[in-house]
Amino acid sequence: MTKKLLGSKWTSLKPTNKEKHFVVTHVDYRKNGDVAKCLMQSVMTGRLLSVDPPELSAENHWQQGWC
Repeated sequence: MTKKLLGSKWTSLKPTNKEKHFVVTHVDYRKNGDVAKCLMQSVMTGRLLSVDPPELSAENHWQQGWC
């Protein structure tokens, strides 16, 4: 997981409701410094989505950057 997660841009590879592009707006860390959860906001609708780090790492769900 990237150290610069906050503010990073992501593309959903399985968009719902035409929500494809997201920005990370908040990151929760564990005591050991690992990412516990991140909050992502849809660029199109503004809807917030809570995502677990393993889901971001799954190549079939998310791609870093906007495509």
